[in-house]
Amino acid sequence: MKSKKNLKTRVITAILLLFLFSLIIKFSYILVFSLLIFSIMGIIEFNNLLKRINIQKFLKLIFNVLFIIYVFLFSFLFFFFSNFIHLKIILFSILVGCVASDIGGYVFGNLIKGPKLTKVSPNKTISGSIGSIILSMISTSSIFFYLTNKVDYKIFIIGFIVSIACQLGDLFFSYLKRKAKLKDTGNFLPGHGGVLDRIDGILTGIPIGFITLITLFR
Repeated sequence: MKSKKNLKTRVITAILLLFLFSLIIKFSYILVFSLLIFSIMGIIEFNNLLKRINIQKFLKLIFNVLFIIYVFLFSFLFFFFSNFIHLKIILFSILVGCVASDIGGYVFGNLIKGPKLTKVSPNKTISGSIGSIILSMISTSSIFFYLTNKVDYKIFIIGFIVSIACQLGDLFFSYLKRKAKLKDTGNFLPGHGGVLDRIDGILTGIPIGFITLITLFR
């Protein structure tokens, strides 16, 4: 009964996030507001994570500063590039690939289960990892085909790289949560946990995906 309630809450939150995503695409001021809120919440959650990990205070300060710089640089560049229509299409296409990777991991992992991927995150399975890659490749190639009416193997490579980058980001924060003895980074998003629980893969997936795309199509 509890698992059904959690699934319902998770689905409702996911629908609201998709609605927010549609607004972000259309209205730049909502994009700015969302980036600001998610950045601040992510920084707060990251700081709370480090507080629970047994490392020197000086290192905690350094990691916090580096994370703050990275998050705000990420947000600034995302907004800046979004002002150019072609770059905006690229960014949001990669973002969809990141989201698809997350969904693929969750769906395939829960349906197929099977061997665990790593001890860092016991809930992650090999089937979930493969599902992440497949769904990310399908989503990015589908968007590319819709926009250009062409099929290019390079897009499949980008989808593959985006998924791997997302999974590495996810595993990194899973490692921190394991060290901090926390299941989620927060409870800002009902059924999903904290903001970092949702954007951990995006923080790595979008930059690496963007660089990969530029490298392959230069």
